[in-house]
Amino acid sequence: MNVNPIVLSIPIFFILIGIELVVERFTHKDLYRLPDAIANLSCGITSQLSGLFLKIFAIGIYQVLFENFAFFSWNLQTMPASGKVLYWLVLFLLVDLAYYWAHRMSHEINLFWGGHVVHHQSEEYNLSVALRQSSLQVVWTFAFSLPIAFLGFDTLHFALVGALNTLYQFWIHTETIGKMGWFEYVFNTPSHHRVHHGRDPKYIDKNHAGSLIIWDKMFGTFQPEEEKPTYGITKPINSWNPVFANVSHYVEMAHDLKRIPKWYDKFRYLFKKPGWLPDYLGGYRPAPAVDKSTYKKYDTPAPALLNYYVVFQYVLCLVGTALFLFNAGKFSLGEKGFISLLVCVVVVNAGVLFENRAWAKYLEWVRIFVFPGLLAVLCFMNGWASWLYLLAAAYFLISASWFYFIQKRYAQMALA
Repeated sequence: MNVNPIVLSIPIFFILIGIELVVERFTHKDLYRLPDAIANLSCGITSQLSGLFLKIFAIGIYQVLFENFAFFSWNLQTMPASGKVLYWLVLFLLVDLAYYWAHRMSHEINLFWGGHVVHHQSEEYNLSVALRQSSLQVVWTFAFSLPIAFLGFDTLHFALVGALNTLYQFWIHTETIGKMGWFEYVFNTPSHHRVHHGRDPKYIDKNHAGSLIIWDKMFGTFQPEEEKPTYGITKPINSWNPVFANVSHYVEMAHDLKRIPKWYDKFRYLFKKPGWLPDYLGGYRPAPAVDKSTYKKYDTPAPALLNYYVVFQYVLCLVGTALFLFNAGKFSLGEKGFISLLVCVVVVNAGVLFENRAWAKYLEWVRIFVFPGLLAVLCFMNGWASWLYLLAAAYFLISASWFYFIQKRYAQMALA
């Protein structure tokens, strides 16, 4: 079973999201939009799936350095209680400091921003945004924690504290909690982090904290929350597709690199701040001010029948993905890749169906036929329980008839 604290916390995440939805209902605030929440969760799913294959960056290299090049060795079993407390406190501070610099550089280096921008793309601010994580960020940020390995802190302890640091940041993605008095002087809070997600020029690249806001105050990146932020990125991706969300910035970078004629400037572009261009192409492009009187969020109105259909398919996908992640250690690398591909098909289509794209409709029909057929084949090959055949047939009939009526509804809307 997977002992990753983040995976183990999945049920708690959804309980808290449910509580926030109840608060939304009673306070009459518009905190959630279904396509946006689905896209956020989908990015979280693809991030967890990619993590199955990128652990070499997150943990593997750290372990090699710890085993072979650590300058110190700490034996917790022989330490007095005060020494153990100091050990964990120092490790916590080092992990949080490393997170601050990794996070800050993810905003200040173009190449790194491509691995982090996913987390900032939502134009809402709620607990589902906390789960909107990049599939590629670890490739650019893992090295910031490697000095901790040289100091002799055990790999398992490092991984545990890092996971707890990440878990802490879940609850600060909400608008339902205001300012928190004295707590704000030391710790990262919803108010501080709302600033970080703002696309207003005064808020951009501020408050990079993980658990402690003290680093931003020490290194000059702190900004208190004043007026309500406008959430999202300066150039919205206008898509609910989680795979495109992970590559969109690199697509833009490719376009910019084609415009830059000099190889030296191409190289500089990779490591300069997002928005940078050579002077002969206009120079740095600062974030534009947000005209709140004309600003509109990306929206894709859809019939209620589609909303319920996507939720139905998505709940099944969430259950299946959770079971897979909890038991990932039981699967071979090839099996992990195949199952991850099946999950990605579901989450991509769950988002793109809201965009009413023709290719998504065709892909959904293919999926409706292939997925239950695949389950039936696996049942036959492995001698699984016969009731699974009935489950496959029921899924096919429900999905096919439901999706057929959705297409009829769209056709009626087009004629209206």
